[in-house]
Amino acid sequence: MKVLITGANGFVGKNLQLHLAERKDVQVLCFTRADEVAQLPGLLRDVDFVFHLAGVNRPQDPQEFTAGNVDLTEALCQAVGAVAESTGRKIPIVYTSSIQAARDNPYGQSKRGAEEALQALAGSQQVPVHIFRLPNVFGKWCKPNYNSAVATFCHNIARGLPIQVNDPAAPVTLVYVDDVLERFIQLMDGADAALDADGFATVTPQYTTTVGELASRIQAFKDSRGTLMTDRVGTGLVRALYATYVSYLPVEAFTYTVPQHGDPRGVFVEMLKTPDCGQFSFFTAHPGITRGGHYHHTKTEKFLVIKGQARFKFRHMQTGQTHELVTSGDKAEIVETVPGWTHDITNIGTDEMVVMLWANEVFDRQRPDTYACPL
Repeated sequence: MKVLITGANGFVGKNLQLHLAERKDVQVLCFTRADEVAQLPGLLRDVDFVFHLAGVNRPQDPQEFTAGNVDLTEALCQAVGAVAESTGRKIPIVYTSSIQAARDNPYGQSKRGAEEALQALAGSQQVPVHIFRLPNVFGKWCKPNYNSAVATFCHNIARGLPIQVNDPAAPVTLVYVDDVLERFIQLMDGADAALDADGFATVTPQYTTTVGELASRIQAFKDSRGTLMTDRVGTGLVRALYATYVSYLPVEAFTYTVPQHGDPRGVFVEMLKTPDCGQFSFFTAHPGITRGGHYHHTKTEKFLVIKGQARFKFRHMQTGQTHELVTSGDKAEIVETVPGWTHDITNIGTDEMVVMLWANEVFDRQRPDTYACPL
Protein backbone atom coordinates (compact mmCIF):
# COMPACT_ATOMS: atom_id res chain seq x y z
CA MET A 1 0.00 0.00 0.00
CA LYS A 2 1.20 3.50 -0.85
CA VAL A 3 0.06 6.41 1.31
CA LEU A 4 0.52 10.16 1.14
CA ILE A 5 0.97 12.27 4.27
CA THR A 6 0.49 16.01 3.93
CA GLY A 7 2.04 17.96 6.76
CA ALA A 8 4.44 15.07 7.20
CA ASN A 9 6.92 17.11 9.21
CA GLY A 10 4.36 18.33 11.73
CA PHE A 11 3.74 16.86 15.16
CA VAL A 12 1.15 14.29 14.13
CA GLY A 13 2.89 13.67 10.81
CA LYS A 14 6.21 12.76 12.41
CA ASN A 15 4.52 10.32 14.75
CA LEU A 16 2.52 8.82 11.89
CA GLN A 17 5.66 8.36 9.79
CA LEU A 18 7.26 6.38 12.60
CA HIS A 19 4.21 4.15 13.04
CA LEU A 20 3.95 3.46 9.31
CA ALA A 21 7.70 2.77 9.05
CA GLU A 22 7.04 -0.26 11.25
CA ARG A 23 4.82 -1.67 8.50
CA LYS A 24 6.64 -3.51 5.70
CA ASP A 25 3.52 -3.38 3.55
CA VAL A 26 3.28 0.43 3.52
CA GLN A 27 5.20 2.91 1.39
CA VAL A 28 5.00 6.52 2.52
CA LEU A 29 5.11 9.65 0.37
CA CYS A 30 5.52 12.96 2.17
CA PHE A 31 4.18 16.39 1.31
CA THR A 32 5.61 19.26 3.38
CA ARG A 33 5.76 23.04 3.30
CA ALA A 34 8.82 22.75 1.10
CA ASP A 35 6.69 21.18 -1.66
CA GLU A 36 4.50 22.90 -4.22
CA VAL A 37 0.76 22.36 -4.52
CA ALA A 38 1.33 21.61 -8.20
CA GLN A 39 3.09 18.40 -7.14
CA LEU A 40 -0.05 16.87 -5.64
CA PRO A 41 -1.45 15.31 -8.86
CA GLY A 42 1.83 13.53 -9.50
CA LEU A 43 2.13 12.31 -5.92
CA LEU A 44 -1.40 10.92 -6.01
CA ARG A 45 -0.85 8.88 -9.17
CA ASP A 46 -0.39 5.55 -7.38
CA VAL A 47 -1.50 6.46 -3.86
CA ASP A 48 -4.01 4.25 -2.06
CA PHE A 49 -4.70 6.44 0.99
CA VAL A 50 -4.19 10.06 2.06
CA PHE A 51 -3.57 11.40 5.55
CA HIS A 52 -4.25 15.12 5.19
CA LEU A 53 -2.54 16.56 8.26
CA ALA A 54 -1.22 19.80 6.81
CA GLY A 55 -2.58 23.06 8.10
CA VAL A 56 -1.85 26.47 9.54
CA ASN A 57 -2.88 27.37 13.07
CA ARG A 58 -0.61 30.23 14.18
CA PRO A 59 0.21 32.44 11.20
CA GLN A 60 1.68 35.90 11.38
CA ASP A 61 -0.92 37.02 8.85
CA PRO A 62 -4.52 35.73 9.27
CA GLN A 63 -4.73 35.42 5.48
CA GLU A 64 -2.44 32.42 5.81
CA PHE A 65 -5.32 30.53 7.40
CA THR A 66 -7.10 30.52 4.05
CA ALA A 67 -4.03 29.54 2.03
CA GLY A 68 -2.81 26.85 4.43
CA ASN A 69 -6.14 25.29 5.30
CA VAL A 70 -8.78 26.02 2.67
CA ASP A 71 -6.75 26.49 -0.51
CA LEU A 72 -4.46 23.52 0.09
CA THR A 73 -7.41 21.26 0.90
CA GLU A 74 -9.29 22.39 -2.19
CA ALA A 75 -6.21 21.62 -4.32
CA LEU A 76 -5.96 18.17 -2.75
CA CYS A 77 -9.67 17.56 -3.41
CA GLN A 78 -9.28 18.59 -7.04
CA ALA A 79 -6.36 16.18 -7.48
CA VAL A 80 -8.15 13.29 -5.76
CA GLY A 81 -11.31 14.07 -7.74
CA ALA A 82 -9.35 14.01 -10.99
CA VAL A 83 -8.02 10.54 -10.13
CA ALA A 84 -11.56 9.35 -9.41
CA GLU A 85 -12.84 10.72 -12.71
CA SER A 86 -10.00 9.40 -14.85
CA THR A 87 -9.39 6.00 -13.25
CA GLY A 88 -12.39 5.27 -11.04
CA ARG A 89 -10.10 4.97 -8.00
CA LYS A 90 -11.59 6.50 -4.87
CA ILE A 91 -8.65 7.42 -2.66
CA PRO A 92 -9.80 7.61 0.97
CA ILE A 93 -8.79 10.70 2.94
CA VAL A 94 -8.34 11.19 6.67
CA TYR A 95 -8.38 14.86 7.63
CA THR A 96 -7.29 16.37 10.94
CA SER A 97 -9.71 19.19 11.53
CA SER A 98 -10.21 20.80 14.94
CA ILE A 99 -12.94 21.44 17.47
CA GLN A 100 -12.24 25.07 16.59
CA ALA A 101 -14.06 24.46 13.30
CA ALA A 102 -17.31 24.91 15.22
CA ARG A 103 -16.29 28.42 16.28
CA ASP A 104 -16.55 31.68 14.41
CA ASN A 105 -12.91 32.78 14.40
CA PRO A 106 -10.46 32.96 11.48
CA TYR A 107 -8.85 29.63 12.30
CA GLY A 108 -12.17 27.89 12.85
CA GLN A 109 -13.60 29.33 9.66
CA SER A 110 -10.62 28.09 7.65
CA LYS A 111 -10.85 24.58 9.10
CA ARG A 112 -14.57 24.54 8.38
CA GLY A 113 -13.87 25.64 4.82
CA ALA A 114 -11.50 22.72 4.43
CA GLU A 115 -14.15 20.37 5.82
CA GLU A 116 -16.69 21.67 3.32
CA ALA A 117 -14.31 21.05 0.42
CA LEU A 118 -13.79 17.47 1.54
CA GLN A 119 -17.52 16.91 2.08
CA ALA A 120 -18.20 18.22 -1.41
CA LEU A 121 -15.65 15.77 -2.83
CA ALA A 122 -17.28 12.90 -0.94
CA GLY A 123 -20.68 13.91 -2.28
CA SER A 124 -19.67 14.40 -5.91
CA GLN A 125 -17.18 11.55 -6.34
CA GLN A 126 -18.14 9.18 -3.50
CA VAL A 127 -14.59 9.40 -2.18
CA PRO A 128 -14.40 8.07 1.41
CA VAL A 129 -13.62 11.04 3.64
CA HIS A 130 -12.99 10.82 7.39
CA ILE A 131 -12.98 14.21 9.11
CA PHE A 132 -11.75 14.28 12.70
CA ARG A 133 -12.57 17.36 14.76
CA LEU A 134 -9.78 16.75 17.22
CA PRO A 135 -9.43 18.39 20.62
CA ASN A 136 -5.97 19.16 22.02
CA VAL A 137 -3.62 16.44 20.80
CA PHE A 138 -0.55 15.74 22.93
CA GLY A 139 2.40 13.39 22.84
CA LYS A 140 6.07 13.24 21.96
CA TRP A 141 7.54 15.73 19.48
CA CYS A 142 4.82 18.35 19.87
CA LYS A 143 6.31 21.84 19.65
CA PRO A 144 6.45 23.62 23.04
CA ASN A 145 5.52 27.27 23.53
CA TYR A 146 3.30 27.04 20.47
CA ASN A 147 -0.25 25.74 20.77
CA SER A 148 -0.12 22.87 23.29
CA ALA A 149 -0.15 23.52 27.04
CA VAL A 150 0.96 19.93 27.62
CA ALA A 151 4.02 20.36 25.42
CA THR A 152 4.92 23.68 27.05
CA PHE A 153 4.46 22.38 30.59
CA CYS A 154 6.50 19.24 29.87
CA HIS A 155 9.31 21.14 28.17
CA ASN A 156 9.60 23.85 30.80
CA ILE A 157 9.15 21.71 33.90
CA ALA A 158 11.70 19.17 32.64
CA ARG A 159 14.21 22.03 32.41
CA GLY A 160 13.30 23.83 35.62
CA LEU A 161 11.78 26.75 33.69
CA PRO A 162 8.68 28.63 34.91
CA ILE A 163 5.23 27.94 33.52
CA GLN A 164 2.26 30.29 33.39
CA VAL A 165 -1.21 29.17 34.43
CA ASN A 166 -3.72 31.97 34.00
CA ASP A 167 -6.80 30.01 35.05
CA PRO A 168 -6.13 26.72 36.90
CA ALA A 169 -9.81 25.79 36.68
CA ALA A 170 -10.01 26.19 32.90
CA PRO A 171 -11.24 22.89 31.42
CA VAL A 172 -9.30 21.15 28.68
CA THR A 173 -10.10 18.09 26.59
CA LEU A 174 -7.15 16.01 25.45
CA VAL A 175 -6.47 13.12 23.12
CA TYR A 176 -3.18 11.22 22.97
CA VAL A 177 -1.36 11.11 19.65
CA ASP A 178 -0.90 7.33 19.71
CA ASP A 179 -4.64 6.83 20.21
CA VAL A 180 -5.31 9.16 17.28
CA LEU A 181 -2.88 7.28 15.05
CA GLU A 182 -4.23 3.91 16.07
CA ARG A 183 -7.63 4.97 14.78
CA PHE A 184 -6.14 6.48 11.61
CA ILE A 185 -4.31 3.26 10.79
CA GLN A 186 -7.42 1.19 11.49
CA LEU A 187 -9.23 3.23 8.84
CA MET A 188 -6.31 2.79 6.45
CA ASP A 189 -6.62 -0.95 6.98
CA GLY A 190 -10.31 -0.89 6.09
CA ALA A 191 -12.07 -0.53 9.45
CA ASP A 192 -15.61 0.82 9.45
CA ALA A 193 -15.99 4.50 10.21
CA ALA A 194 -17.39 5.48 13.59
CA LEU A 195 -19.21 8.81 13.38
CA ASP A 196 -20.64 11.16 15.97
CA ALA A 197 -24.08 12.74 15.77
CA ASP A 198 -22.76 15.43 13.42
CA GLY A 199 -21.15 12.98 11.03
CA PHE A 200 -17.54 13.50 12.10
CA ALA A 201 -15.12 10.65 12.73
CA THR A 202 -14.35 9.90 16.35
CA VAL A 203 -11.35 8.77 18.34
CA THR A 204 -11.28 7.43 21.88
CA PRO A 205 -10.37 7.76 24.64
CA GLN A 206 -10.62 11.49 25.22
CA TYR A 207 -9.70 12.97 28.58
CA THR A 208 -11.20 15.97 30.34
CA THR A 209 -9.18 17.74 33.02
CA THR A 210 -8.16 21.27 33.97
CA VAL A 211 -5.08 23.33 33.20
CA GLY A 212 -4.17 23.41 36.87
CA GLU A 213 -4.45 19.64 37.23
CA LEU A 214 -2.24 19.20 34.18
CA ALA A 215 0.44 21.47 35.59
CA SER A 216 0.34 19.78 39.00
CA ARG A 217 0.53 16.29 37.52
CA ILE A 218 3.50 17.10 35.30
CA GLN A 219 5.30 18.83 38.17
CA ALA A 220 4.76 15.67 40.25
CA PHE A 221 6.55 13.66 37.55
CA LYS A 222 9.61 15.84 37.99
CA ASP A 223 9.39 15.75 41.79
CA SER A 224 9.22 11.95 41.81
CA ARG A 225 12.93 11.74 41.12
CA GLY A 226 13.53 13.25 44.54
CA THR A 227 10.78 11.51 46.51
CA LEU A 228 11.14 8.22 44.57
CA MET A 229 7.34 8.09 44.72
CA THR A 230 6.04 7.40 41.24
CA ASP A 231 2.49 8.11 40.13
CA ARG A 232 0.16 5.45 38.75
CA VAL A 233 1.63 5.67 35.25
CA GLY A 234 0.40 2.38 33.83
CA THR A 235 -2.97 3.31 32.37
CA GLY A 236 -5.08 6.12 30.97
CA LEU A 237 -4.27 9.79 30.94
CA VAL A 238 -1.46 9.55 33.49
CA ARG A 239 0.31 6.89 31.41
CA ALA A 240 0.12 9.07 28.31
CA LEU A 241 1.16 12.24 30.16
CA TYR A 242 4.13 10.54 31.78
CA ALA A 243 5.37 9.15 28.47
CA THR A 244 4.99 12.64 27.01
CA TYR A 245 6.83 14.30 29.90
CA VAL A 246 9.76 11.90 29.67
CA SER A 247 10.01 12.53 25.92
CA TYR A 248 10.84 16.18 26.70
CA LEU A 249 13.76 15.42 29.00
CA PRO A 250 17.05 16.91 27.78
CA VAL A 251 19.70 14.26 27.23
CA GLU A 252 21.63 15.33 30.32
CA ALA A 253 18.56 14.44 32.37
CA PHE A 254 18.26 10.88 31.08
CA THR A 255 19.89 9.74 34.34
CA TYR A 256 19.49 10.69 37.98
CA THR A 257 20.98 9.45 41.22
CA VAL A 258 19.18 7.96 44.22
CA PRO A 259 20.39 7.73 47.83
CA GLN A 260 22.77 4.89 48.58
CA HIS A 261 23.15 3.73 52.18
CA GLY A 262 26.34 1.82 52.96
CA ASP A 263 27.78 0.09 56.02
CA PRO A 264 30.33 -2.72 56.60
CA ARG A 265 27.80 -5.28 55.33
CA GLY A 266 27.35 -3.67 51.88
CA VAL A 267 24.95 -1.10 50.39
CA PHE A 268 21.20 -0.63 50.29
CA VAL A 269 19.52 1.44 47.56
CA GLU A 270 15.85 2.34 47.20
CA MET A 271 14.92 2.67 43.53
CA LEU A 272 11.18 3.32 43.29
CA LYS A 273 8.16 3.78 45.54
CA THR A 274 4.49 3.56 44.61
CA PRO A 275 1.33 4.90 46.28
CA ASP A 276 -0.22 1.49 46.79
CA CYS A 277 2.02 -1.24 45.34
CA GLY A 278 5.06 -1.05 47.58
CA GLN A 279 8.62 -0.20 46.70
CA PHE A 280 11.64 -1.60 44.85
CA SER A 281 15.21 -1.63 46.07
CA PHE A 282 18.39 -3.66 45.99
CA PHE A 283 21.17 -4.46 48.41
CA THR A 284 24.60 -6.04 48.41
CA ALA A 285 26.32 -8.23 50.98
CA HIS A 286 29.99 -9.17 51.30
CA PRO A 287 30.95 -12.85 51.67
CA GLY A 288 29.83 -14.25 55.03
CA ILE A 289 27.53 -11.31 55.79
CA THR A 290 24.01 -11.93 57.06
CA ARG A 291 21.19 -9.43 56.54
CA GLY A 292 17.71 -9.44 57.99
CA GLY A 293 17.02 -11.28 61.23
CA HIS A 294 13.51 -9.91 61.72
CA TYR A 295 9.85 -10.70 61.17
CA HIS A 296 6.76 -8.84 59.98
CA HIS A 297 3.11 -9.00 60.95
CA THR A 298 1.70 -7.89 57.60
CA LYS A 299 4.53 -6.76 55.34
CA THR A 300 5.61 -9.19 52.64
CA GLU A 301 8.72 -9.16 50.48
CA LYS A 302 10.07 -10.81 47.36
CA PHE A 303 13.83 -11.37 46.96
CA LEU A 304 15.65 -12.14 43.73
CA VAL A 305 19.36 -12.93 43.95
CA ILE A 306 20.92 -11.62 40.75
CA LYS A 307 24.56 -12.18 41.69
CA GLY A 308 26.21 -14.51 44.17
CA GLN A 309 24.95 -17.36 46.35
CA ALA A 310 22.48 -16.92 49.19
CA ARG A 311 21.12 -18.98 52.07
CA PHE A 312 17.71 -18.02 53.41
CA LYS A 313 16.69 -19.18 56.88
CA PHE A 314 13.18 -19.01 58.35
CA ARG A 315 11.67 -19.76 61.76
CA HIS A 316 7.96 -19.69 62.62
CA MET A 317 7.37 -17.27 65.49
CA GLN A 318 4.66 -19.41 67.10
CA THR A 319 5.54 -23.05 66.39
CA GLY A 320 9.32 -22.76 66.06
CA GLN A 321 9.27 -24.61 62.74
CA THR A 322 12.37 -23.87 60.67
CA HIS A 323 13.12 -23.86 56.98
CA GLU A 324 16.29 -23.24 54.99
CA LEU A 325 16.99 -22.86 51.28
CA VAL A 326 19.84 -21.89 48.99
CA THR A 327 19.55 -19.92 45.75
CA SER A 328 21.93 -18.01 43.49
CA GLY A 329 22.18 -15.54 40.68
CA ASP A 330 22.42 -18.44 38.25
CA LYS A 331 18.76 -19.25 38.86
CA ALA A 332 15.83 -16.87 38.36
CA GLU A 333 14.10 -17.83 41.59
CA ILE A 334 11.97 -15.57 43.77
CA VAL A 335 12.09 -16.10 47.53
CA GLU A 336 9.06 -14.73 49.35
CA THR A 337 8.97 -13.83 53.02
CA VAL A 338 5.87 -14.75 55.00
CA PRO A 339 4.31 -12.79 57.89
CA GLY A 340 4.94 -14.44 61.24
CA TRP A 341 8.24 -16.06 60.17
CA THR A 342 11.53 -14.45 61.19
CA HIS A 343 14.03 -14.64 58.37
CA ASP A 344 17.52 -13.71 57.26
CA ILE A 345 19.75 -14.02 54.21
CA THR A 346 23.47 -14.89 54.23
CA ASN A 347 26.02 -14.56 51.46
CA ILE A 348 27.56 -18.05 51.41
CA GLY A 349 29.56 -17.44 48.24
CA THR A 350 33.03 -16.01 47.69
CA ASP A 351 31.94 -12.91 45.76
CA GLU A 352 29.75 -9.94 46.57
CA MET A 353 26.05 -10.81 46.55
CA VAL A 354 23.49 -8.53 44.85
CA VAL A 355 19.80 -8.97 45.66
CA MET A 356 16.75 -7.23 44.22
CA LEU A 357 13.95 -6.63 46.72
CA TRP A 358 10.28 -5.74 46.44
CA ALA A 359 8.22 -4.93 49.51
CA ASN A 360 4.44 -4.66 49.28
CA GLU A 361 4.40 -1.37 51.17
CA VAL A 362 6.55 1.73 51.35
CA PHE A 363 8.75 1.73 54.43
CA ASP A 364 7.24 3.87 57.20
CA ARG A 365 9.68 4.72 59.98
CA GLN A 366 6.79 5.48 62.34
CA ARG A 367 5.18 2.08 61.69
CA PRO A 368 7.90 -0.09 60.14
CA ASP A 369 6.28 -3.49 60.84
CA THR A 370 9.82 -4.86 61.20
CA TYR A 371 10.79 -6.54 64.48
CA ALA A 372 14.30 -7.78 65.22
CA CYS A 373 14.52 -11.48 65.99
CA PRO A 374 17.79 -13.20 65.01
CA LEU A 375 17.66 -16.82 63.94
